[in-house]
Amino acid sequence: MTKADVDAGDESLLALIDKLAGLLERTELNELEVQVGATGLVLRKPSAITIATPVAVAAGGPPPTDGVSGATAAPPIDGAAAPTKPAVLAPLSGIWYGSPAPGSAPYVTLGGEVALGQVIGLIEAMKLFNEIKSDRAGRVVRINAESGKLVRAKQPLIEVEPL
Repeated sequence: MTKADVDAGDESLLALIDKLAGLLERTELNELEVQVGATGLVLRKPSAITIATPVAVAAGGPPPTDGVSGATAAPPIDGAAAPTKPAVLAPLSGIWYGSPAPGSAPYVTLGGEVALGQVIGLIEAMKLFNEIKSDRAGRVVRINAESGKLVRAKQPLIEVEPL
């Protein structure tokens, strides 16, 4: 198997995931589960995900639970938390690049200003590099996407504080 075969397989898988996510959005389904051999995928609408509400615990009391199964609640994974400020979302799934070329200056920096329509990065999908432009203006307060890593459609890329 060559690298081109693996890349083609990755692209095909990403395209299939995007199609399934689109199907989920267009229907009244809340969850879609696909199982092929030992590989499984579950897609859920945000409305189908139960968010545990924070519970105050007295010092020395029992650890907080998830409120559903009674299991101890896990701390949020860094980068997985919902954005606290308005965010620029990825329009498609693919590999994120925060600069035009390796070793060059990034399109946006933490604390820097971004203008409406300004290029903030590139997403490579199906061997095409797509310029991603900001639909918000303000100061960059958080960069959620890591260069060279996969981002999913509608994932927050950067968080922007309006000026």
